[in-house]
Amino acid sequence: MKPQNNSMNPKKKTSNNLNVVVMIPAYNEEKTIGDVIKSIPRDCAKTVQVLVINDGSKDETVKVSKAAGADVVISNQTNLRLGRTFKKGIDQALKMGADIIVNIDADGQFNPADIKRLLQPIIDEKADMATCSRFKDPKLIPKMPPLKKFGNKLFARILNLFLKKKYYDTQCGFRAYSREAALRLVLFGHFTYTQEVFIDLVKKGFRIIEIPCQVRGERKGRSRVVKNVVDYGLKAAMIILRSARDYEPFKFFGIPGIFLLGIGFLSNFILFIRWLIIERVDPFLIVIYFNIFAIIIGTLLVILGLLADMLDRNRQLQEDILYRMKKEEYSQNKRSR
Repeated sequence: MKPQNNSMNPKKKTSNNLNVVVMIPAYNEEKTIGDVIKSIPRDCAKTVQVLVINDGSKDETVKVSKAAGADVVISNQTNLRLGRTFKKGIDQALKMGADIIVNIDADGQFNPADIKRLLQPIIDEKADMATCSRFKDPKLIPKMPPLKKFGNKLFARILNLFLKKKYYDTQCGFRAYSREAALRLVLFGHFTYTQEVFIDLVKKGFRIIEIPCQVRGERKGRSRVVKNVVDYGLKAAMIILRSARDYEPFKFFGIPGIFLLGIGFLSNFILFIRWLIIERVDPFLIVIYFNIFAIIIGTLLVILGLLADMLDRNRQLQEDILYRMKKEEYSQNKRSR
């Protein structure tokens, strides 16, 4: 579903009439989260609220957050991982009446002063999501382990091929979302959310802009998400694979099916011409069996692709209904504030 066009809205967005919620997912971040909260600019909108989503921390993250000035702190009873925690934070920010939601990490890698830079394209209605880019400006590329840098660029290229776009950094979590984009988000990943958000919003026609920012490439302590590079890569790849299946089901199933059908029919046609000429099948009998198998599998994949494409239309209708329900629910919360 395409985003609604709000260009006819007579109420022009300005920082003076916007409510901004800065959400900070946190897991055992007592050493850094206090400084992050204190550094968040409170003069960049009519109201700026800080929301901390504590993902089952075992240290003093909650206590430090409240002492540093967090407006709302909610906690998961156990560690649900970043994907679920992010979704919970988006829902809570919408309940708090956010016009723009900013997500920033609790580890101090990002400069909270850059929040103003992320807000501006959304305020100017030039973007629906503004994301910090670590690699767009060569002068601002941070120092980080070579394997991590390679992985970030590789995933960006994969997503660019899938989305037919040109993005430099699709892994960075420092982002700002318009209310409309946040309402339209439908995410399923438990492990992380960064790639899935890109795919979901681009496929729904939202505008995403990258803002080059100076960040610290190497965080203090151990990463809460990337505990194992190979494990992270496999899980992130599964997110992209499932998104390809969900958003372009006929291409996902149908193109391999058509390829197998083409190979099977073409090979059998060549062998048939050979049989007409020399009246022999040997020594290619096994090839005929393979071709028949390829034709059967190809036919099933094409049928599956057509069925999945039909279900995709159902999914779009269900997401539109969910959007309208959320919009009504959160609008009532906003009016009651």
